[in-house]
Amino acid sequence: MSKENVYVNREYKSSVFKAFFSIKENCLALYNAVSGTDYPPDTDLQIETLENSIFMKIYNDVSFVISGTINLYEHQSTINPNMPLRDLFYITDMYKAIAMKQKNDLYGYDMIRLPNPTFMVFYNGQDEAPEKEILRLSDSFENKTENPGLELLVHFININFGHNEELMGKCKPLRDYAILNLRVRENLKTGMAIREAATEAVDSCIKDNVMRDFLIKEKAGVIEMHVLDFDEEKHDRLLKEYAGERMRIKDLAQMLSRGGTEADLRRFHDATEEEIQMAKKELGLSDISCAR
Repeated sequence: MSKENVYVNREYKSSVFKAFFSIKENCLALYNAVSGTDYPPDTDLQIETLENSIFMKIYNDVSFVISGTINLYEHQSTINPNMPLRDLFYITDMYKAIAMKQKNDLYGYDMIRLPNPTFMVFYNGQDEAPEKEILRLSDSFENKTENPGLELLVHFININFGHNEELMGKCKPLRDYAILNLRVRENLKTGMAIREAATEAVDSCIKDNVMRDFLIKEKAGVIEMHVLDFDEEKHDRLLKEYAGERMRIKDLAQMLSRGGTEADLRRFHDATEEEIQMAKKELGLSDISCAR
């Protein structure tokens, strides 16, 4: 692929996430899964995503109101410690809009009622990240205090395939979304060009009933978003890492074939159990225990 055909747009996953989870049934499924609720399909859920935040002209992914709460869901493919600050900007604009709709005067005697906020970040990047953690606005304060005058908590959730399995089991749309992204990455590792990798991933997901209705309708757009986001440098790095991993497994397999033991691989080559099993599989020994 020539470099003039390569563009970088780190928002594609957010765009697909935004489009997919702005569908009410998917949004409700995700809310029920992360909140431990069981609201039925006919529940009043109002999507109120900021299309153009007044502050800094920034956008958020999915915001909605349900049962007296306002929920701001963001998707990130890179780790961003500034999400609490960004969410502060978002919620400030949203609360301004809510206050303006009410008859009560901001400076009057009657209190303006606001929905309780919840902030979540769904992470699907390739850097190592915890299953879950809490990001705090106060972590960015220069002078830390035990009881900061202003705080905002963001729930960080790793949604890469294989993480947070219990949550994935409760929310098929979220699991499907993780599968689509996994398949694109796996296709890239085999050396496919990005358009081919995305197309094959989308087609296989449709065949396997993964995001099926959405992908049938939005196939061209989803593929194009992947293409626009493609980072050739990152792709080359991933290919090199994958090639390096394959070479190491082949080397370990060769040592086993020459009489080396699993204990030797652990002791002298710092081999992990996963690497040993992969080396045995390389030799066709996956069901045969090598001498220890």
